[in-house]
Amino acid sequence: MTTQSGNRYALVTGASRGIGRAVALKLASQGFSVIINYVSNSEAAQKTLDDILAQGGQAELLRFDVGDAQATAEALAQWRTQHEGEYISVVVNNAGVRKDNLMLWMTQQEWAKVLATSLDGFYNVTQPLLKDMLVKKWGRVVNVASLSGVKGMPGQVNYSAAKGGLIAATKALAQEVAKKRVTVNAVAPGFIKSDMTADLNEAELKKLVPAGRFGEAEEVAELVAFLVSDAAAYITGEVISINGGIYT
Repeated sequence: MTTQSGNRYALVTGASRGIGRAVALKLASQGFSVIINYVSNSEAAQKTLDDILAQGGQAELLRFDVGDAQATAEALAQWRTQHEGEYISVVVNNAGVRKDNLMLWMTQQEWAKVLATSLDGFYNVTQPLLKDMLVKKWGRVVNVASLSGVKGMPGQVNYSAAKGGLIAATKALAQEVAKKRVTVNAVAPGFIKSDMTADLNEAELKKLVPAGRFGEAEEVAELVAFLVSDAAAYITGEVISINGGIYT
Protein backbone atom coordinates (compact mmCIF):
# COMPACT_ATOMS: atom_id res chain seq x y z
CA MET A 1 0.00 0.00 0.00
CA THR A 2 1.07 3.56 -0.59
CA THR A 3 1.08 6.37 1.93
CA GLN A 4 -1.76 8.13 0.14
CA SER A 5 -5.12 8.60 1.79
CA GLY A 6 -8.46 8.01 0.12
CA ASN A 7 -8.86 6.46 -3.29
CA ARG A 8 -5.81 5.64 -5.35
CA TYR A 9 -6.54 6.36 -9.01
CA ALA A 10 -4.80 4.60 -11.87
CA LEU A 11 -5.33 5.61 -15.50
CA VAL A 12 -4.75 2.84 -18.04
CA THR A 13 -4.84 3.90 -21.68
CA GLY A 14 -6.11 1.46 -24.28
CA ALA A 15 -7.68 -0.57 -21.49
CA SER A 16 -10.57 -2.17 -23.35
CA ARG A 17 -8.61 -5.17 -24.65
CA GLY A 18 -5.37 -7.12 -24.47
CA ILE A 19 -2.58 -5.97 -22.18
CA GLY A 20 -4.46 -2.82 -21.16
CA ARG A 21 -7.49 -4.80 -20.04
CA ALA A 22 -5.32 -7.24 -18.08
CA VAL A 23 -3.51 -4.34 -16.39
CA ALA A 24 -6.79 -2.65 -15.50
CA LEU A 25 -8.14 -5.83 -13.90
CA LYS A 26 -4.92 -6.44 -11.97
CA LEU A 27 -4.63 -2.89 -10.63
CA ALA A 28 -8.28 -2.97 -9.56
CA SER A 29 -7.55 -6.16 -7.62
CA GLN A 30 -4.70 -4.28 -5.91
CA GLY A 31 -7.10 -1.65 -4.60
CA PHE A 32 -6.75 1.03 -7.26
CA SER A 33 -9.76 2.85 -8.63
CA VAL A 34 -9.11 2.30 -12.33
CA ILE A 35 -9.84 4.79 -15.08
CA ILE A 36 -10.43 2.75 -18.22
CA ASN A 37 -9.43 4.75 -21.28
CA TYR A 38 -10.55 3.67 -24.73
CA VAL A 39 -11.26 5.35 -28.04
CA SER A 40 -13.59 3.20 -30.15
CA ASN A 41 -14.58 -0.18 -28.73
CA SER A 42 -17.29 0.81 -26.27
CA GLU A 43 -18.52 -2.76 -25.86
CA ALA A 44 -15.10 -4.10 -24.87
CA ALA A 45 -14.46 -1.17 -22.53
CA GLN A 46 -17.81 -1.75 -20.83
CA LYS A 47 -16.94 -5.43 -20.35
CA THR A 48 -13.67 -4.46 -18.68
CA LEU A 49 -15.62 -2.16 -16.38
CA ASP A 50 -18.26 -4.80 -15.63
CA ASP A 51 -15.62 -7.42 -14.83
CA ILE A 52 -13.85 -5.10 -12.40
CA LEU A 53 -17.10 -4.22 -10.65
CA ALA A 54 -18.09 -7.90 -10.50
CA GLN A 55 -14.86 -8.61 -8.65
CA GLY A 56 -15.63 -5.91 -6.10
CA GLY A 57 -13.26 -3.34 -7.59
CA GLN A 58 -13.76 0.31 -8.51
CA ALA A 59 -13.52 1.65 -12.04
CA GLU A 60 -14.90 4.19 -14.49
CA LEU A 61 -14.75 4.80 -18.22
CA LEU A 62 -12.98 7.76 -19.83
CA ARG A 63 -13.17 7.89 -23.60
CA PHE A 64 -10.62 9.90 -25.57
CA ASP A 65 -7.99 9.46 -28.27
CA VAL A 66 -4.56 9.76 -26.62
CA GLY A 67 -3.10 10.94 -29.94
CA ASP A 68 -5.42 13.97 -29.93
CA ALA A 69 -3.90 16.57 -27.61
CA GLN A 70 -7.05 18.67 -27.27
CA ALA A 71 -9.36 15.72 -26.66
CA THR A 72 -6.99 14.33 -24.05
CA ALA A 73 -6.68 17.66 -22.24
CA GLU A 74 -10.45 18.12 -22.19
CA ALA A 75 -11.08 14.60 -20.89
CA LEU A 76 -8.54 14.92 -18.09
CA ALA A 77 -9.86 18.36 -17.14
CA GLN A 78 -13.37 16.93 -16.98
CA TRP A 79 -12.17 14.11 -14.74
CA ARG A 80 -10.56 16.61 -12.38
CA THR A 81 -13.78 18.61 -12.19
CA GLN A 82 -15.70 15.47 -11.24
CA HIS A 83 -13.10 14.34 -8.67
CA GLU A 84 -12.28 17.48 -6.72
CA GLY A 85 -9.40 17.00 -4.33
CA GLU A 86 -8.34 13.70 -5.94
CA TYR A 87 -5.45 13.01 -8.28
CA ILE A 88 -4.30 10.29 -10.65
CA SER A 89 -1.21 8.78 -9.06
CA VAL A 90 -0.57 5.97 -11.54
CA VAL A 91 -0.46 6.24 -15.33
CA VAL A 92 0.00 3.21 -17.56
CA ASN A 93 0.61 4.38 -21.12
CA ASN A 94 -0.50 1.26 -22.95
CA ALA A 95 -2.42 2.58 -25.96
CA GLY A 96 -0.78 1.70 -29.26
CA VAL A 97 -1.57 0.76 -32.83
CA ARG A 98 0.27 -1.19 -35.51
CA LYS A 99 0.34 -0.14 -39.15
CA ASP A 100 2.97 -2.53 -40.43
CA ASN A 101 4.53 -1.97 -43.81
CA LEU A 102 7.95 -1.92 -45.40
CA MET A 103 9.41 1.58 -45.24
CA LEU A 104 9.56 1.62 -49.03
CA TRP A 105 5.77 1.43 -49.20
CA MET A 106 4.85 3.09 -45.91
CA THR A 107 2.42 5.99 -46.25
CA GLN A 108 2.72 9.19 -44.26
CA GLN A 109 -0.56 8.31 -42.58
CA GLU A 110 0.79 4.92 -41.45
CA TRP A 111 3.82 6.65 -39.98
CA ALA A 112 1.92 9.49 -38.34
CA LYS A 113 -0.86 7.39 -36.76
CA VAL A 114 1.55 5.03 -35.02
CA LEU A 115 3.78 7.84 -33.73
CA ALA A 116 0.78 9.88 -32.60
CA THR A 117 -0.72 7.08 -30.53
CA SER A 118 2.39 5.75 -28.79
CA LEU A 119 4.68 8.77 -28.57
CA ASP A 120 2.41 11.83 -28.69
CA GLY A 121 -0.01 9.89 -26.51
CA PHE A 122 2.65 9.49 -23.84
CA TYR A 123 3.16 13.27 -23.75
CA ASN A 124 -0.53 14.17 -24.03
CA VAL A 125 -1.51 11.96 -21.09
CA THR A 126 1.52 12.16 -18.81
CA GLN A 127 2.44 15.85 -18.96
CA PRO A 128 -0.85 17.19 -17.49
CA LEU A 129 -0.79 14.64 -14.66
CA LEU A 130 2.83 15.07 -13.54
CA LYS A 131 2.33 18.19 -11.44
CA ASP A 132 -0.08 16.50 -9.03
CA MET A 133 2.30 13.55 -8.59
CA LEU A 134 5.20 15.89 -7.84
CA VAL A 135 3.19 18.01 -5.40
CA LYS A 136 1.90 14.90 -3.60
CA LYS A 137 5.39 13.35 -3.75
CA TRP A 138 4.17 9.99 -5.00
CA GLY A 139 3.52 8.74 -8.49
CA ARG A 140 4.09 5.95 -10.95
CA VAL A 141 4.38 6.10 -14.73
CA VAL A 142 4.67 2.82 -16.61
CA ASN A 143 5.08 2.92 -20.37
CA VAL A 144 4.27 -0.14 -22.42
CA ALA A 145 7.01 -0.27 -25.03
CA SER A 146 7.86 -3.33 -27.13
CA LEU A 147 10.56 -5.72 -28.25
CA SER A 148 10.26 -3.77 -31.48
CA GLY A 149 11.47 -0.64 -29.70
CA VAL A 150 14.43 -2.47 -28.14
CA LYS A 151 15.82 -4.28 -31.17
CA GLY A 152 13.89 -2.93 -34.16
CA MET A 153 11.70 -5.14 -36.31
CA PRO A 154 11.61 -5.18 -40.12
CA GLY A 155 8.23 -4.08 -41.42
CA GLN A 156 7.75 -2.00 -38.29
CA VAL A 157 9.94 1.05 -38.80
CA ASN A 158 7.09 3.26 -37.55
CA TYR A 159 6.28 1.08 -34.54
CA SER A 160 9.97 0.62 -33.69
CA ALA A 161 10.51 4.38 -33.90
CA ALA A 162 7.52 5.08 -31.66
CA LYS A 163 8.45 2.52 -29.02
CA GLY A 164 12.15 3.35 -29.19
CA GLY A 165 11.28 6.99 -28.60
CA LEU A 166 9.08 5.96 -25.69
CA ILE A 167 12.00 4.08 -24.14
CA ALA A 168 14.28 7.12 -24.42
CA ALA A 169 11.58 9.37 -22.97
CA THR A 170 11.16 6.96 -20.06
CA LYS A 171 14.85 7.19 -19.16
CA ALA A 172 14.90 10.98 -19.42
CA LEU A 173 11.72 11.68 -17.45
CA ALA A 174 12.75 9.27 -14.70
CA GLN A 175 15.74 11.48 -13.94
CA GLU A 176 13.61 14.62 -13.81
CA VAL A 177 11.13 13.39 -11.21
CA ALA A 178 12.96 10.84 -9.06
CA LYS A 179 13.60 13.19 -6.12
CA LYS A 180 9.84 13.63 -5.69
CA ARG A 181 9.25 9.87 -5.27
CA VAL A 182 7.82 9.53 -8.77
CA THR A 183 9.14 6.59 -10.76
CA VAL A 184 9.04 6.14 -14.53
CA ASN A 185 9.65 2.74 -16.06
CA ALA A 186 8.91 0.86 -19.26
CA VAL A 187 7.98 -2.73 -19.93
CA ALA A 188 8.92 -4.18 -23.30
CA PRO A 189 6.72 -7.17 -24.18
CA GLY A 190 7.69 -9.60 -26.89
CA PHE A 191 5.03 -11.77 -28.53
CA ILE A 192 1.94 -11.58 -26.30
CA LYS A 193 -1.41 -13.17 -27.13
CA SER A 194 -3.77 -10.29 -27.87
CA ASP A 195 -5.92 -8.71 -30.57
CA MET A 196 -2.85 -6.81 -31.75
CA THR A 197 -0.94 -10.03 -32.48
CA ALA A 198 -3.90 -12.07 -33.73
CA ASP A 199 -2.78 -11.61 -37.35
CA LEU A 200 0.68 -13.04 -36.65
CA ASN A 201 1.68 -16.65 -37.38
CA GLU A 202 1.97 -17.87 -33.80
CA ALA A 203 2.94 -21.41 -34.75
CA GLU A 204 5.99 -20.17 -36.64
CA LEU A 205 6.95 -17.21 -34.47
CA LYS A 206 6.93 -19.14 -31.20
CA LYS A 207 9.83 -21.18 -32.62
CA LEU A 208 11.91 -18.01 -32.27
CA VAL A 209 11.09 -17.74 -28.57
CA PRO A 210 13.39 -19.69 -26.23
CA ALA A 211 10.43 -20.21 -23.88
CA GLY A 212 8.59 -21.84 -26.79
CA ARG A 213 5.35 -19.89 -26.51
CA PHE A 214 3.67 -16.52 -26.73
CA GLY A 215 3.20 -14.69 -23.44
CA GLU A 216 -0.09 -13.93 -21.75
CA ALA A 217 -1.40 -10.41 -21.14
CA GLU A 218 -1.82 -11.31 -17.47
CA GLU A 219 1.93 -11.93 -17.19
CA VAL A 220 2.62 -8.39 -18.38
CA ALA A 221 0.01 -7.10 -15.93
CA GLU A 222 1.81 -8.76 -13.03
CA LEU A 223 5.01 -6.92 -13.96
CA VAL A 224 3.19 -3.59 -14.24
CA ALA A 225 1.52 -4.16 -10.86
CA PHE A 226 4.91 -4.69 -9.25
CA LEU A 227 6.35 -1.53 -10.81
CA VAL A 228 3.53 0.63 -9.44
CA SER A 229 3.85 -0.83 -5.95
CA ASP A 230 5.86 0.59 -3.06
CA ALA A 231 8.11 -2.46 -3.33
CA ALA A 232 9.48 -1.02 -6.59
CA ALA A 233 10.18 2.46 -5.22
CA TYR A 234 13.92 2.24 -6.00
CA ILE A 235 13.42 1.08 -9.58
CA THR A 236 13.19 3.91 -12.08
CA GLY A 237 14.36 4.65 -15.60
CA GLU A 238 14.36 0.94 -16.38
CA VAL A 239 13.16 -0.95 -19.44
CA ILE A 240 12.18 -4.45 -18.42
CA SER A 241 11.81 -6.98 -21.20
CA ILE A 242 9.12 -9.63 -20.88
CA ASN A 243 9.62 -11.73 -23.98
CA GLY A 244 10.37 -15.35 -23.16
CA GLY A 245 14.07 -14.94 -23.81
CA ILE A 246 14.25 -13.12 -27.16
CA TYR A 247 17.08 -10.63 -27.07
CA THR A 248 18.98 -8.56 -29.61
